[in-house]
Amino acid sequence: MPTSLQTLAEHGQSPWVDYVSRSFVRDGPLGELIGAGVRGLTSNPTILQSAIADGTAYDDQLHELLREQDDLKEIFLALVVEDLRGACDLLRPVFDENPGSQHGWVSLEVDPRLANDTSATAEEAIRLHRLVDRPNLMVKIPGTVAGLPAIEETVANGIPVNVTLLFSLERHRQAALAYQRGLRRLLVAGGDLRTVASVASFFVSRVDTEADRLLTEAGGPEDLRGTLAVANARLAYQTYQNVFSGPEWAELTAAGASPQWCLWASTSMKDERRPDVFYVEQLIGPDTVTTLPRQTAEAFLDHGTVADTLTQDLDDARTTLTRFEAAGVQYADVVQALEVQGVQRFGDSFQQLLNGIADKRDQLLRTS
Repeated sequence: MPTSLQTLAEHGQSPWVDYVSRSFVRDGPLGELIGAGVRGLTSNPTILQSAIADGTAYDDQLHELLREQDDLKEIFLALVVEDLRGACDLLRPVFDENPGSQHGWVSLEVDPRLANDTSATAEEAIRLHRLVDRPNLMVKIPGTVAGLPAIEETVANGIPVNVTLLFSLERHRQAALAYQRGLRRLLVAGGDLRTVASVASFFVSRVDTEADRLLTEAGGPEDLRGTLAVANARLAYQTYQNVFSGPEWAELTAAGASPQWCLWASTSMKDERRPDVFYVEQLIGPDTVTTLPRQTAEAFLDHGTVADTLTQDLDDARTTLTRFEAAGVQYADVVQALEVQGVQRFGDSFQQLLNGIADKRDQLLRTS
């Protein structure tokens, strides 16, 4: 009998786990989840900080690195590249068995402190992809104003991209068009479009957290709480279907291009009044990815229900946005605030990660 994660794949959705650590990759948990239906992996600075700073799994390699390297960022990359190569290798059979799809990928993020620097972001994306040296690595680039041309440039260089930190429908559309421009440039340059893929990481739970906070301040109706995130994601899927259709896209498809699937990020439930797998269950549909924190993945394996829900109640989704506006919560303000907060938080997390490596380094030097 298939697991609930395997059943998601049967419905056209690729489940990825949002977690990485050396023991997770080396000691079997990732392999077990792949066997249970996980088809990809992503990481972020907060996860990596915990993995590197806690425990002793990285101590031996860190000792070796300290003999010839004192740049904290270079030390971090040397540490994490080993883990991501291992994850890529574990997922390689999934990748090879599903050409032209969003199965079997692993994501590594460009330094989020570069989010507002187009050229530095593109340069680092190219560097990271070469550094990991695996065909199933996607480089994560934030979908900021400065990130959009970096996405195009990176794709034009034949590098798969995970567009992260998307909250608004308009920015999502812009990211999809940037991907298409990059593909067209790659095609004109004689590149192989079959080697490039992309996902658009549309954040979910953070939308409800921010919208509900503003709704409470505005004294809005209680029945609107916890409804904007799912409505927003369902409308984003409609954007995906519209943008990746028509004669221009058909031309790229004929040359080997694959569409930029929507990826549902931040799917853990923050509201204790709702089920822990609520967001996962509400956003199931073909040509999408759902990323699950390790705890959420295990919860979904235990009691998740699979049904095609992504295209349900689209009129209600549009009405939900209108009702928030009527209640005094402006959609544009919500998504703009979330983008600014997201860039700041990811940048802060990355700096904390480097600080954690410095603390670990100092600890090892004191005891050596």
